[in-house]
Amino acid sequence: MPPAYVHRITKYDPADRDEHGHYAGAEDAVSDHGPVEAAYLAAIAAFAEASDIDRLEIREPAVTGFVHFGVEPPVEGHGLGGLFPPDLTGYHDGAEVSLPVALELVRAMLRDQGAWCRLEVGDLFTVHVGWDQYVYVGSDRPCADAVARTRELGLFPEPLTASPYAAEVDEAEVTEPADEHFWIRLHTALASRHALLLEESYVRNAARWHRITPENLGAVRASLGPRALLTVWPDLTPDVGAVLAALPQEESIDFVWEAQDGAISHAIVDDTDYQALSAHVADARAACALPLSSAEHHPLLCAALPDSDGVLRARW
Repeated sequence: MPPAYVHRITKYDPADRDEHGHYAGAEDAVSDHGPVEAAYLAAIAAFAEASDIDRLEIREPAVTGFVHFGVEPPVEGHGLGGLFPPDLTGYHDGAEVSLPVALELVRAMLRDQGAWCRLEVGDLFTVHVGWDQYVYVGSDRPCADAVARTRELGLFPEPLTASPYAAEVDEAEVTEPADEHFWIRLHTALASRHALLLEESYVRNAARWHRITPENLGAVRASLGPRALLTVWPDLTPDVGAVLAALPQEESIDFVWEAQDGAISHAIVDDTDYQALSAHVADARAACALPLSSAEHHPLLCAALPDSDGVLRARW
C-alpha cells in the first residue's frame, strides 16, 4: 500500500493554473541550479525528518538511454558522478542510501541529468520526481510541520490521493526469477549450443554483455549485479560481414559485437549509422543484431535475479 499522505511539491503557484489545472505562469520548467532547487531539497528533508526517515531505498533506477527525454541535455555520468563510481556499483534496485545521498539523487533528477529512480521506504515514505520540476512526497504521517516549512521555503505543497509515479506492482513484465530452475535450463541450453549471449541489465537503459560457455557460466553468474534482468540470446556469429549485410532498413536495432580482446560492446543504430558502424567493427571477431521492437523481441530465456532469500523484488 502507498503512504496515506501524499503532497505534490512545486514552485508553481496554484493561483496561476487554468481551469484544467495547467500552469500558465512565468516560472521556468527547469531547475535554477540555485535557491529554488535548494528549497526543493530542504522541503524533502523536512518531510523525511517529520517521518523519522534517514535512509531510503533506490527503486527502478535508470540512466539515459539512446533517446533522452529530459528538458536539459544529459551529462557524462548521468548526474551520478561523486555519488557512485563510473561502473555505477551501488546504484541498483534495492540499494539503500543515506538521506544526503537521496537528496543528491533528487538534485540530479530535477536537473534532468540522465539518472532517474524512485526513492522509497516501503509503504512509509516515498519521493518521486516527475517532469517539469514536479516532486511527489508520500508519508504515513500528515507532516503538518513539513507542509508549513515547504510554504516558508516559497514552494507550494498540495495534497493528493496518490503519486502519479507510484509503482504498479501488477504491471511487471518479467515475473520469472532467475532461480536454480532458470540456471538448470540455461546449462541445458549451453550443452547443445556450446555458447550463448547473456545480456545483464543492471539498471534500466544500461547493460553488460557476457558470452557464456559451460566453462565460464559459474564465474559469470557470480559477477552479476543485484536484481539484474537477465536476457539470453543465441550466440554471436563469427561472420560479421553477413550480419552487417542483413541489417534492416528504416528501423533501429541493437548491434552487439565482440572485439579481438574479447570485450563485448553494443550500440543502438539505424540505417543512417551503418556506414560508420561497418568501419568501427571492421576488426570484430563476432557480432549479432537484436531487434528493439517488442513484437520481434524473442529471447531464449528472460528472468530477474531474486534476493538472497529467494524472493523476486525487482520490478522489470
